[in-house]
Amino acid sequence: MSVDAAELKRRTAELLAAHPPADTAPADFLTARFAAGLAWVHYPVGLGGLDAPRALQAVVDAELAAAGAPDNDPRRIGIGLGMAAPTLLAHGTEEQQRRYLEPLWTGAEVWCQLFSEPGAGSDLAALGTRAVREGDDWIVNGQKVWTSSAHVARWAILIARTDPDVPKHAGITYFVCDMTDPGVEARPLRQITGEAEFNEVFLTDVRIPDSRRLGAVGDGWRVAQTTLNNERVAIGGMRLPREGGMIGPVATAWRERPELRTHDLHQRLLKLWVDAEVARLTGERLRQQLAVGQPGPEGAGMKLGFARLNQEISGLEVELLGAEGLLYDDWTMRRPDKVDFTGRDAGYRYLRAKGNSIEGGTSEILLNIVAERVLGLPAEPRTDKDVAWKDLAR
Repeated sequence: MSVDAAELKRRTAELLAAHPPADTAPADFLTARFAAGLAWVHYPVGLGGLDAPRALQAVVDAELAAAGAPDNDPRRIGIGLGMAAPTLLAHGTEEQQRRYLEPLWTGAEVWCQLFSEPGAGSDLAALGTRAVREGDDWIVNGQKVWTSSAHVARWAILIARTDPDVPKHAGITYFVCDMTDPGVEARPLRQITGEAEFNEVFLTDVRIPDSRRLGAVGDGWRVAQTTLNNERVAIGGMRLPREGGMIGPVATAWRERPELRTHDLHQRLLKLWVDAEVARLTGERLRQQLAVGQPGPEGAGMKLGFARLNQEISGLEVELLGAEGLLYDDWTMRRPDKVDFTGRDAGYRYLRAKGNSIEGGTSEILLNIVAERVLGLPAEPRTDKDVAWKDLAR
């Protein structure tokens, strides 16, 4: 049956009548919402969706928000929602999809990403974590780094080298790793903010069943592109209201504290306000494009703009506040389960924004992607393209 906006409103009303938000535990409501196909309406029936157009998700979200229904705290489970779920949908088996997608969406199971390594960050395909086949299992050894939420995650999306005798992009396989398995150790990485939001993860003889492999053996790079394209959209293309995100606190301070204003700061704030609004509307257009297709390299451009804007806006905020902007609320070592850009002070925003041009793909790499895949410019020379990974200089 074709599902339109009216049908979605009817189904949402039925969900609310059967599970009134005021009388239903949030976890129970989210489980019922998933079962009703109102989690991701564009996903298949039985996997949280109704095979409806992706653009109609906004209809459901608006009805539930108006009714005071709980959400799934998307900032806490952003890696699962924005990266693991679309990869599972595109490349997972039916058994994998049915096992992982519901607890992923409800937030019952948190996910992290085991991609970057100390010697393979920007050049991710140079990764050296090894996975060796042993019967129906793979034995994994290696080290990953910059892993958000590893200390609270149950599952991880993992890429590892399964064939060192072929060029680096060809010998990679994609797995789902249980973070509670023996041999998985997450160690905190303290950041400039004082927190340890990231981790380094050591994998020692970790046994992963072949049933938790996504895609074919050696096809991990192609599977990883699904993850990476969705990651850039998830980071750079978040849905925001006007003056949402980093520009909001600066605009509020400007309106409420006229004694801080100068002509130069006014001109800079106006420019950044316009840039933030352009980025917001561009993100909305990108999401509309996604409603009829899959994310492509355009997400790299959004991620680039997100990083630049956050860094410039947070720098302006510190200048606007003067001596007050140099204060910092708390250097306590913590291991938070999510990033809170707007809930902390200006000093935190300024320091944390420095990571925006690194996480989710460095700005330098994303500039290459935009140049080559969006603008069609000649690719940079790559002398290692046809060299076996084991023969590369390291």
